[in-house]
Amino acid sequence: MKGSRQPALTRRSMLQLGSGLTAGAVLSGLPRFALADNTPIGTWPDGVSGDTVFIGISVPRTGTYAQQGEDELKGFELAIEHINQGHPLIRAMAPKVTQGLLGKKVIYGVADSQANPNVAVQNCAKFVADNKAMLLVGSCSSAEAVAKNKFAQREKVIYLPGVSGSNDTTGKDCVRYGFRTCFYGQTSSAALAPVLIKQFGRNKKIAFLTPDYTYGHTVRASMQEYLSKGGWTVVTNQICPLGAADYSSYLLNIANSGADIFININWGNDAVQSIKQANGFGILKQMPLVVAYSVPFLAREVGPELTQGVYTATDFWWTIGDKYPLAKMFVDEFYKKHKYMPEWSAEAGYLQLACWARMVSEAGTFRPVEVIKTYEKGEHFNSLVGDVWFRPQDHQLVRPVIIQRGKKPQDMKTPEDYWDVIEILPGEGLMQAPDAFGCKLGPYT
Repeated sequence: MKGSRQPALTRRSMLQLGSGLTAGAVLSGLPRFALADNTPIGTWPDGVSGDTVFIGISVPRTGTYAQQGEDELKGFELAIEHINQGHPLIRAMAPKVTQGLLGKKVIYGVADSQANPNVAVQNCAKFVADNKAMLLVGSCSSAEAVAKNKFAQREKVIYLPGVSGSNDTTGKDCVRYGFRTCFYGQTSSAALAPVLIKQFGRNKKIAFLTPDYTYGHTVRASMQEYLSKGGWTVVTNQICPLGAADYSSYLLNIANSGADIFININWGNDAVQSIKQANGFGILKQMPLVVAYSVPFLAREVGPELTQGVYTATDFWWTIGDKYPLAKMFVDEFYKKHKYMPEWSAEAGYLQLACWARMVSEAGTFRPVEVIKTYEKGEHFNSLVGDVWFRPQDHQLVRPVIIQRGKKPQDMKTPEDYWDVIEILPGEGLMQAPDAFGCKLGPYT
């Protein structure tokens, strides 16, 4: 009738209606899933109502992790370009991708997280509100990754960290809406510690330099746990703030500690500056240096004279293309575009989006619940580092761990040939049980 209006259906009333219909369906013996797949959640379906789908990228572009953030961003951007092209490298990992995803072009925005959790969450909130982002990605600090995990779970938008080495990210701070592809402190320590014990012997005394946040503390704890199996003990654990300019007080204590081995857990520019200053204190002549978790661009920034003989664990190094064909394809594509060999932060960005493209295309929808359940099938697939899969219990990718040793300058075959790969270890036997760090994923809806 002209002039009459039907009452508007609010989101709450739609959900209540869906609940009532589902209950009615159960009582009448009808299928339960009749309405569930169409229930709005997060930014779906608004975020896919047009011919594009938006990814919000938040990485450090200033501050102590800026260099690694820029490398990670390049990995994300190359993956998006390849998804939109239907590039053979993406299709090798996500064979149902054609050009774009499910008929939509992937677009993105970039914001500077400054490696600050509060800024990172603000960036994500803006992407969700302004752009109806269907996916949030990026981190070089586990503190920002954990904060974004919580945001993603609350807003029901999938979040993929880039670099995050804390045990907590898929441990006590895991969420249903987050997935991590890089390994972390426990796994890197389980791989690296036996190599160190074999190389340097038993019953050594350790001096740690530890950044004061979740990454630093969990990596230090895991290194200490696994090295204790060789009788190694800690004589000092110097805890320093993120972004410190002067490490002299911490390094003086390390120099006077009587330690046999110096293990630096700092990352990014903090690792660069602390190692340079440690050299100035004469510590690197006094005791061997170990870098607990590989720092992209470290050897270039401090010089191979300071990284020669240094042991570290890493996710990726460009020479593993000899073993993994897709790694070689990635290195070639990245080098063609950027004229340098990708570091593992770039690999982290690329691999995350390749995995997401696989899961979306396999699910046949962007609706996050269905995408999450596709991740949780735990299917094995080929990747830049060979056969990998996600554990459904904690959303952690099972992948190999690479052990490196710094080359002497005279042994470098090219200007970027900084590291020897001495072992590639399967991740499955190294990783702790999925519930060991208290992971409880939370609800889908």
